[in-house]
Amino acid sequence: MKHFLAISLLFSLVLILGACTNDSEMEEDAEASEENGGEGRSITLSLPSDAVSVDPHGSNDSPSERVREHIFEGLVKQDENFDIVPSLATEWEQIDDLTWHFTLQEGVTFHDGSAFDAETVKANIERLLDPGRAASRSHVLEAIEEVSVIEDYIVEIKTEYPFQPLLNHLSHGAGDMISPEQIDEDYQFALEEAEVDVTLEEYYELRNEGGEEHTEIAEEISEFAGSIVEQNPIGTGYLEFDSRTPGDSTSLIGNEEYWAGDVDIDELTLKIVPETGSRIAEIETGKADVVGDVPPSDRERLESNEEVELAETETVALEYIGMNTESEILQDKKVRQAISHAFNKEEVIEGVYDGAGIEAVSPLAPDIFGFNDSLEPLEYDLDEAERLLEEAGYPDGFSLTMYVNDDNPQRVDTAIWLQESLREIGVDLEIVQLEWGSFLDALGNQEHDLYIMSWGNSTGDPDNGIKPIFHSDSSNPGANFMYFSNEEADKLIDEGRQEGDEEKRHDLYAEVQEILIEEAPAIFILHPTDYNAHSTSVDNINVSSYGEFDFKN
Repeated sequence: MKHFLAISLLFSLVLILGACTNDSEMEEDAEASEENGGEGRSITLSLPSDAVSVDPHGSNDSPSERVREHIFEGLVKQDENFDIVPSLATEWEQIDDLTWHFTLQEGVTFHDGSAFDAETVKANIERLLDPGRAASRSHVLEAIEEVSVIEDYIVEIKTEYPFQPLLNHLSHGAGDMISPEQIDEDYQFALEEAEVDVTLEEYYELRNEGGEEHTEIAEEISEFAGSIVEQNPIGTGYLEFDSRTPGDSTSLIGNEEYWAGDVDIDELTLKIVPETGSRIAEIETGKADVVGDVPPSDRERLESNEEVELAETETVALEYIGMNTESEILQDKKVRQAISHAFNKEEVIEGVYDGAGIEAVSPLAPDIFGFNDSLEPLEYDLDEAERLLEEAGYPDGFSLTMYVNDDNPQRVDTAIWLQESLREIGVDLEIVQLEWGSFLDALGNQEHDLYIMSWGNSTGDPDNGIKPIFHSDSSNPGANFMYFSNEEADKLIDEGRQEGDEEKRHDLYAEVQEILIEEAPAIFILHPTDYNAHSTSVDNINVSSYGEFDFKN
């Protein structure tokens, strides 16, 4: 499986011929290079959805991460095999079941010139976990109990309990580092806007002590926290924030002082083009260099264009339909099971996704540790669906509302497919299409009965593939928009985070998946193959198995 697709193309025939190039051609190349800004160049990436937040401690969604991933970095990262490799940390050591020491890169500076050191790591993790920031991504590192500075470039992280996926979770975007000076400025702004009569230093002291006073102040400032970072996010990444027009575009520029070496890109413009046809036309007409989220149905159109390369990435992401288990009708698992039986997954994968992906039987892709390969999913069976509805007391059906983000044609078509299928068992499904940010707001406000979404599992660990969307603690804030709550599932998930024995840990997650099949809070559709198109003039793009782009080289 191609977890990480490296697309290596050539800029021109000149590079292929190499030593055969004459002086005249070399002069022309030099002129072209100057026009492109020296060694680097400007890239326009066309995407369907805009970021909700550019703060790494902000919203936990893919469109936002597609902006943040270029600006920020964390202590560690994953390679193409999901192995953990150094980033802002050079090495690490597990001291005991609860304690880790990380040695940090020296000489790293943020885009504002402030230094990266152990104090920075402490400030960032404490901000992520502070209720005053109210970070929806805090669940990623919520196991961390304390961060201590050992030396200028050695930091100690202690967890509340043995937390097996710590390194994987530190590779998540929630573990990215923000300028410490900006963190202070952001908190100061929030305290002033909330008209709280404490200094920044006093607030930090209260936070360290915990207690009721900190809780009260944190609640007051949470409305304003993040405002400064959202205006001008400052990280250590290979690109710096330049400007942003929400709903239209974000401009990032090359970091000339990048600690990890030269950057071969001068500017990246992330352009928002929600309508699929218009987005495809962007690359056909040269208005974009790269187009993300190409529908499988457009593959043939782009493959016939000699100026465009189509790249595919097999992903570990999950495309799923979620059911609001707090909805009056969907509280009954028999109803949820009936809806699952009414969904013809095979037809949808072929008819809507053009067969581009692997049928999902659980939240975890087959290549993810903990996957249960003996699961028996709820198969398509309209007779069984009708029987379950009758048992649940709905022989004449009912009405439901399903929410979909309007910039994803596959999800809209999947909703229509489900709508037609449910009509056969007497269920009326209203489909509401919303812009991405409004869509997330609606789910957070529980306006929906059903919705369709994807989950990326960007850590490659079963904890992140299951806990954020199925644990009861992950509801509001969090990504459990099913509002699913099951004591046994919660217990197994919690045990899975702590279990050090791999076989036992695997069994815990296998059991969780069995519960999810029985309780049916979601219909697991597929682990999709992603398609991205790029101009043949662009080379060395990396696209991860959860859809992140890297233009560094």
